[in-house]
Amino acid sequence: SMPSEMLLKVFSYLDAVSLLCVGCVNKHFYHLANDNGIWLKIYSSSFQPKRTIWKMKSERTETVSLGCAALHDRRPGYWKKEYIFKQIAAVKTRVMRLVKPVDPYTGLPCKNKEAMKVSGLSWIIVLKDKNGKEHVMEKANLSFKDTSVTVLWHSRNWPCLDILSTLKLFGVIPLLPDQSRAPSKNGPRRRSLIAEYHLANLTESSVAVGADKLVQLFSLNPGLLVGLWREKNEIAFVMASLHYHQLLERSTLGSATVQYALPPNKPVLDDVDPEYGLHDYNLHLDMHGGSCTYLCGTFKSLFCRKGDIENGYLRLTVVSLKDNTKHLPLIGTVGLSWETDVFKGNVKDCYVMDVTLLDETGKPFWCFSAPVYMELSPKASSLYDYMGHIYTTDYADSEGKVCVELVWLEETKEYFIVNLVLYISTKKVNNWYGTNY
Repeated sequence: SMPSEMLLKVFSYLDAVSLLCVGCVNKHFYHLANDNGIWLKIYSSSFQPKRTIWKMKSERTETVSLGCAALHDRRPGYWKKEYIFKQIAAVKTRVMRLVKPVDPYTGLPCKNKEAMKVSGLSWIIVLKDKNGKEHVMEKANLSFKDTSVTVLWHSRNWPCLDILSTLKLFGVIPLLPDQSRAPSKNGPRRRSLIAEYHLANLTESSVAVGADKLVQLFSLNPGLLVGLWREKNEIAFVMASLHYHQLLERSTLGSATVQYALPPNKPVLDDVDPEYGLHDYNLHLDMHGGSCTYLCGTFKSLFCRKGDIENGYLRLTVVSLKDNTKHLPLIGTVGLSWETDVFKGNVKDCYVMDVTLLDETGKPFWCFSAPVYMELSPKASSLYDYMGHIYTTDYADSEGKVCVELVWLEETKEYFIVNLVLYISTKKVNNWYGTNY
């Protein structure tokens, strides 16, 4: 019942974020909160004109004249859109400035963590039940590594697993990031769909990774781990492994319904000779279990000759059984750490593997972060230097495979990697270089 003129006067004292929020109350408030007069003042006070070298004025003038032409010749909401677009552009500029320097070892931006903070980026999961109702999980713990970030969600109020149909992973950024304060989940935000997973028949359609006394772990590609209580068969936590490569783009440039499509690689002309094969590839490998890092290393000058191409894959040998000088120990007791509001634990013999393979120009060629597990092999060790059980770790996606062979040394209580091979899909290579292997 309050007159519109009085409401406009009240709205004129609000900041941009509060004005956007109040516009969501009802249609009447929405139209009033689009007032060009209010938004023009906000726009002008936020984007001050640049001073020139030749004319230094003691008082700054407004960026845009507040005359009638700037107000009445524009459609309602014009200056709101101009303000939002310019704020988004300013944040993108700051983010691009941070991600420009590249680490020579990983081929990834050096300041990913700082860029995520500037953009206000966070991640949420949305669980959808069979009736179409959505359950949004916000609270998350973050763990940053050299090439990935691990996001862990836990809650006491998970919906029943039997009624869930899908899980969607979103990157979320505030519409108007404020560097002076933490982003509010109640403010206007944008969602970018990263991945969607089907939870129907979870224990049958996913890969069982491991278990401890309290939880059982199931892996879903790409990079998602679901922990179920062993007694109740209900969700205990959800963990996502996100590789830094294109993470900012996938978390911000997609829409709420469509994933961001990575641009195709532009091959360097006359760079690859199929007769010669791949050459000068570098691998950065991380193996970690949450808080602990078991292996972090860089392997240079990897190559694949034409004779190493078989069954649609090109083989890159990183660690060979025959060369014991390159065999590597895993530091610490291998296991994946987890926690909830009440409980915490560690599932042995499983971990997160981060692979960053760079081509001969130093450009990220194949990157992933995914939970994997070690499986006891039926064959005995044939190596003279090692007497112990053989374990294997395998990972596969549409672009390639990773095969790791480890020996458990009972005397020193540690694993040694004695064989590590990457298999790259010929389809991936052909699409990357425009060749025909």
